[in-house]
Amino acid sequence: MSSQRHTLLDAALACVMDVGLRRTTLADVARRAGVSRMTVYRTYPDLDSLVGALLTRELTQLLADVEEQLAEVPTARERLVQAAVQMVERMDSHPLYRRVLDLDPELLLPLVVDRFGSTQVAAMALIAEQVKAGHGDGSIRDVDPQRAAVVVLLAAQSFIFSARLVDDEARSELAHLLEAYLR
Repeated sequence: MSSQRHTLLDAALACVMDVGLRRTTLADVARRAGVSRMTVYRTYPDLDSLVGALLTRELTQLLADVEEQLAEVPTARERLVQAAVQMVERMDSHPLYRRVLDLDPELLLPLVVDRFGSTQVAAMALIAEQVKAGHGDGSIRDVDPQRAAVVVLLAAQSFIFSARLVDDEARSELAHLLEAYLR
């Protein structure tokens, strides 16, 4: 990632943490990054693409951390189930995702009912790869990897978006749900 993109994403993160998504503007991001608004516009055509890049960066880092931690888990199914559970736990405590859910949850509604966002698409690609690996090691049943990725994402996502409604015991059931689905 270029230094300028990194600086702009860091500035966007700081703005969202201060005032939330709805009140963050490209002008605020430019000011915080110490660049002109035109510099921001040359890198990101609008606030939605900047926020999408920020959310994708944060999710990708979480996924990479979880993937590294689970590298020695023997089967793809076990890695996928453990990764989903860990992602739910980490998303629940991630400062940016918590801030968005606390201040601007309605902005996430389109990502639940209308379309998949770039972070969801990235997550589904990783899930589909694990499903394919599970086909190869025999730990995941014969299911279309893309379809399975959607199902796993939607199951995990429901736990993330409903974090305030479920306790740790209920959240632990996600592993059983995914195990049964993938086996």
